[in-house]
Amino acid sequence: MSRRELIDPEVRVPLDQLLEAMPGGFNAIGDIVQRRAAVEALLGAIEVPENPDVVKEDRTVPGPQGEPDISVRIYRPRDAAAPLPGIYFIHGGGMILGTVAGEDPTATLLCDQVGAVVVSVEYRLAPEHPHPAPAEDCYAGLQWTAAHAAELGIDPDRLAIYGGSAGGGLAIATALMARDRGGPALRFMMPIYPMIDDRNGTASSHEITDIGIWDRDGNAEAWAWYLGGKPADQYAAPSRAEDLSGLPPAFIDVGTVDLFRDEDIAFAQRLMAAGVPTELHVHPGSYHAAETFAAEAALARRTWALRVDALKRALA
Repeated sequence: MSRRELIDPEVRVPLDQLLEAMPGGFNAIGDIVQRRAAVEALLGAIEVPENPDVVKEDRTVPGPQGEPDISVRIYRPRDAAAPLPGIYFIHGGGMILGTVAGEDPTATLLCDQVGAVVVSVEYRLAPEHPHPAPAEDCYAGLQWTAAHAAELGIDPDRLAIYGGSAGGGLAIATALMARDRGGPALRFMMPIYPMIDDRNGTASSHEITDIGIWDRDGNAEAWAWYLGGKPADQYAAPSRAEDLSGLPPAFIDVGTVDLFRDEDIAFAQRLMAAGVPTELHVHPGSYHAAETFAAEAALARRTWALRVDALKRALA
């Protein structure tokens, strides 16, 4: 049976439309600059109305020591009384794609539905900037967020970190850095279908080869660009971390038709074994980022309801 046949029929519609418009999917575009432009054009064509209940602000903040400054976008619930919980947000894109603007709808949703101040970081991308640049940018942004919590209206004791795909991997890497470098303190982490294992050796990484969204070949290419010819450490590929103790409580979700399925399930099990309270959801029929491509589908609504509920509980 083709893996495409296992996809929930409702969320398969936009995937089929994507492949009709772009045969082979994004990874068929060899030039990374052109690929980024194609992704941004697709996201830009999706009309998302502005949420009047969310106020946005862009800032430039210090990057890692000796490196360029970084940009962050801050989302605040309008007229909400501070201090509020905080969510440090890391966008996805396989370490090679993606922008803060591209995930503006998701950050806005979290701000509105969780009632939190969201700080979304614009980190450098591979292959121009391989590891450790993206992870160090994310850590620098977290340090700034925690140091300016009072100014941002964030309760420093209720700070979570969130990211999807590459953003999920970077969220775990940033949490590992925070643990190993003495802070900032994190109440919770929510890595969504995180990209965490450069070895590409799980059963699901061999199964997902032709659905058009983050297939095996594209994953291998992205890891090669991200590592830049150097071996992976735990901050590049968190699956390689030997010690997971001391990480914040976690929520992980992934689909059954997602290349990252098995590495994410294994990582959640290791978190549990290390004594980290962990909630894991595996969504039948869901491919990578299906809830974004098919935002109105029942599967997407169930997925988001679980995430928002978990964040509310963790940050109460």
